[in-house]
Amino acid sequence: MATSVSREEQLNLNGILPEPQTKKLTDLPTELLEYILCFPALKHVDVCNVSCCCKRLHDVCHGSGKVWGNQYKLRWPRLQKFYRQNESCDWLREYKTRHRVGIQIRRTVESISKRFFTEVPCVGQVLGDSFAEIESLGMPGHFCEDELLFLLNSDKRKNLTLKYYAKKILYFLRQQNILRSLKSFLEQPAEQQSALEGAVLVDQYCNPLADVTLDGVSLQLDEIGEKVKKVLRLKSPAHPSLRALQGEGVLEDLELQRQVLCALNAVLYEQLQYKGNEGDYYNPLNSYIHQVLLRRTGIPISLSVLYMTLARRLGVQLEPVNFPNHFLLRWSQRPRGSQDITDFVYIDAFGKGKQLTAKECEYLIGHQVTADYYSSISTTEVLLRMVGNLLNIGKRGEGNEKSYQLLRDSLDLYLTINPDNVQYLLLQARLYFHLGIWPEKVLDILQHIQALDPSQHGAVGYLVQHTLEHIQHKKHPVTPEVKRRSAPEHLEVQFSVGLIMKHKRSGYNCVIYGWDPKCTMSQEWITTMRVHQLSSGANQPFYNVLVQDGTCRYAAQENLEPHSSPLEIGHPEVGRYFSLFAESHYVANEELQTRYPEDMAETLGTVEELYHRLTPGSESQAAAAAAAAAAAAAAAATDRNSH
Repeated sequence: MATSVSREEQLNLNGILPEPQTKKLTDLPTELLEYILCFPALKHVDVCNVSCCCKRLHDVCHGSGKVWGNQYKLRWPRLQKFYRQNESCDWLREYKTRHRVGIQIRRTVESISKRFFTEVPCVGQVLGDSFAEIESLGMPGHFCEDELLFLLNSDKRKNLTLKYYAKKILYFLRQQNILRSLKSFLEQPAEQQSALEGAVLVDQYCNPLADVTLDGVSLQLDEIGEKVKKVLRLKSPAHPSLRALQGEGVLEDLELQRQVLCALNAVLYEQLQYKGNEGDYYNPLNSYIHQVLLRRTGIPISLSVLYMTLARRLGVQLEPVNFPNHFLLRWSQRPRGSQDITDFVYIDAFGKGKQLTAKECEYLIGHQVTADYYSSISTTEVLLRMVGNLLNIGKRGEGNEKSYQLLRDSLDLYLTINPDNVQYLLLQARLYFHLGIWPEKVLDILQHIQALDPSQHGAVGYLVQHTLEHIQHKKHPVTPEVKRRSAPEHLEVQFSVGLIMKHKRSGYNCVIYGWDPKCTMSQEWITTMRVHQLSSGANQPFYNVLVQDGTCRYAAQENLEPHSSPLEIGHPEVGRYFSLFAESHYVANEELQTRYPEDMAETLGTVEELYHRLTPGSESQAAAAAAAAAAAAAAAATDRNSH
């Protein structure tokens, strides 16, 4: 049977009509291809694969830079502030650099736990070698910081050890940047140095992970200044401070100045309720400008810096006075240049802006002082007084992580401002020696002290000898003890690392990170803590625990019990020992598991038993809970090994 052929097919067969053309992806306009390749679902691996298909797609991916610029912005949005809008940039090179920095930093952070892990918390531990490694990468600082922030902001309950060391490194890197800024600030002419800027630098150094900026603090002071102007406008609509640009010009008329200070007092102390913190005077937060603004309370010097800055912006020149025990401001009542202490009114910013005579100032401290104490001081001297306050608070501390950190930070600041102070150089060397950190830096400090004051050779010689011994000891580290639960001497140990516990007597919540079969503390400690009053005394297992309040304690077995409702322990050292919070317990990191190789299995068994006991008849649920915990631990191990 003959097949019928259409007229169109017949024409095609005869070659009269052309063959239909098939459109290919590469035929699309470059702009459209770039638009497609910038689709958010595409990752950098996808772009790389597309660019390998053919020369046309390779040219589109790498031509204008739009595709890689889009990939860069999608992956690292925090870095956009470092580039100007529409800036011409080799985005592929930037992407590769940032990617390489991320890999190197992650490797460095992951290696730290193996090198610096200690079972007993080393208060004020400094990971100097690792910090030097990251600085020696020679990469842009904002790339390093962005990767560390990425690690810190990843899944809250995972990678706890990685986050712990990332936080320490970020702390250090930011402090180094702030110290450089402080040194530049101190090199400025004295008349250009702002007490507010100096106070912000001190605040930033002691709180490097907080979001504290000079612009942010200035903005808050602008808002207070506008409130003062509003009050001033009601009482004196034509006041020149309402028209003057911020910080420009000084009012010469005393009455106009008085009106500004009255309005400032009304806003600061009556409307906004700022006050001196008499009830918690030695809290370091009183010295940090951002905290003073947040909490509306402080000590004389921090409140004086705010008061003086606000007054200056409104045309009133006040000067700082280094009065003993109570920082003050002075307001000249005579032409400039007078040194007669009776020519000034003294302002107590801690006492709601009260105005005092020279004699009344002595009543504040209860004794007479010489005229020198009424003199104005420089911005550098203001900072030394401010840092000196923090230093004294650190020395008064309880010997915990926070107080040692404050002491270290304030010493760093003080010696940056006044690098040749032998007293504080010796204190810094002793502190580092006591904490067992940075022995090489201790030797540098001691050498500097010897050059400044040869009479210190006795103290210097003692510290040099013992520091050299410490360096030698570091070269031959002692192999850590491995504690197996199955050993005969450990059979009385009931609990295991990672268990979340409750103290029967004190009621605090904690997590176990170590144990001893018997109390290993000194006889003095045993007596002080009244261990003999326990039913089993010191002859029972004792546990190292991280407590919810941030302390580390050594608790007797008879005083502990597994927590019936396990919860996260908000202790800053958790990441040193644990890699994961698994809802019912903590999973020990690789280093802690090496010390206690049989404990995690015991912990899982205890969790399962506790769940079964609290929910009778739910054996399957208990098994499921234990399986989930085991899976979480396995996932943590896999995650560790995959990077």
